[in-house]
Amino acid sequence: MARTVLKTNPRREGHVITEWRPEDAAFWEEKGKRIATRNLWISIPALLLAFAVWMVWSVAVVNLPNIGFNFDENQLFWLAALPGLSGATLRVFYSFMVPIFGGRRWTAISTASLLIPAIWMGVAVQDPHTPYSVFLVLALLAGFGGGNFASSMSNISFFFPKSQKGMALGLNAGLGNLGVSVVQFVVPLVITIGVFGAFGGEPQTWAKGDVTRTMWIQNAGFIWVPFIIASTLAAWFGMNDLATARASFREQAVIFKRKHMWLMSWLYVGTFGSFIGFSAGLPLLTKLQFPDVDPTQYAFLGPMVGALFRPVGGWISDKLGGARVTFWTFVAMAVAVLGVIYFLGIRTQPGAFWGFLAMFMVLFLSTGIGNGSTFRMIPVICLSMYLREAELHGDAAVESVAAKESGMRSAAVLGFISAIAAYGAFFIPKSFGTSIALTGGPQAALYIFIGFYLSCIAVTWWYYSRKNAPVPC
Repeated sequence: MARTVLKTNPRREGHVITEWRPEDAAFWEEKGKRIATRNLWISIPALLLAFAVWMVWSVAVVNLPNIGFNFDENQLFWLAALPGLSGATLRVFYSFMVPIFGGRRWTAISTASLLIPAIWMGVAVQDPHTPYSVFLVLALLAGFGGGNFASSMSNISFFFPKSQKGMALGLNAGLGNLGVSVVQFVVPLVITIGVFGAFGGEPQTWAKGDVTRTMWIQNAGFIWVPFIIASTLAAWFGMNDLATARASFREQAVIFKRKHMWLMSWLYVGTFGSFIGFSAGLPLLTKLQFPDVDPTQYAFLGPMVGALFRPVGGWISDKLGGARVTFWTFVAMAVAVLGVIYFLGIRTQPGAFWGFLAMFMVLFLSTGIGNGSTFRMIPVICLSMYLREAELHGDAAVESVAAKESGMRSAAVLGFISAIAAYGAFFIPKSFGTSIALTGGPQAALYIFIGFYLSCIAVTWWYYSRKNAPVPC
């Protein structure tokens, strides 16, 4: 009697997998889980480096005036903000690249592109006569790192079953987001020593009042180069392209007609936009509001907390529901901003800085949890909407098609929503700069942020978390 063999091996042609069924339990346990996990753990360091390059100017601008660059406060805020503007804009395009080019190929290409801003930055800061316009171009090119997030999240979403998307996306984004903390921790260390010897160029003289020291500001860019090269090679030789995840831009563009895509974009601006915006703006804001404090000693703490709690947000949302977690996240964020305003009002009193820093830690923790919970909501919302359409047709076969289509479209939605949210990296630091220029302090910008968080609370409650919500998730 012939024995029936269950074929669970994904068919492969080189690095291309032509059959992928993560919702099939046998397939997943036999081969799928191992392949998905490998792609995830190669994706994470690539994304971490992308965030590091994206946010490198948030640290570098603090030292530029002390090594001979005569830029005013508004010009410095522009340099901190512009990577957010270009990164967010690139995300709009990167959102659709994985289904067109393949996840392995695009991850390798986009990671290699980080070499351009990293190397050029290291060269430019060595010459005090480098014009401000060149720094503006460099800040815009750092946006390559910001764009990578959209394609990375889109790619990883294809590999995992629905029940594990929250944790997988949380790990990819959360550990990738650690790049913000890493850059703000590593750069202040490596610029104090000649890491690359004669190959790294001559040091600069850092001066503030009567205090002088030797610094290698170019290491802020150069330090990432060997890691970028290694990560690019790992992606090219170790990751996979999923043939089942291929789609044209036209096939993906239907997401623009979905109301909930725009609503979730609004909410993700509140969570991730706040995380990346406060990461970009906090070092310079701290320097200006608390002149006696060295912001580079503390700037890395907030992004680290936010990044580490992002997987926690995904995990909690898998258990309790994304909408419920998101609702309370925005409540906590609004309260924390009120705390920041309070401590800024008494900033000349003893202990005010520590209260200010503590409130920002609460903000970062909340954004981290909210990043995980909102990204958990998106695939659930997409699947719910497609299944409703399937039910209207009354055809059981349509349900399976709806599940497949929701996976494709949710990946595009994940990428596009992250693109919209990334504009927070531009608007938050620029809002601080504008508020200080017009009113003498950042409080006006902070009150606007509170109003925005209140609108996010209302949207989350009405559409997703209340009893009888249109799309409970």
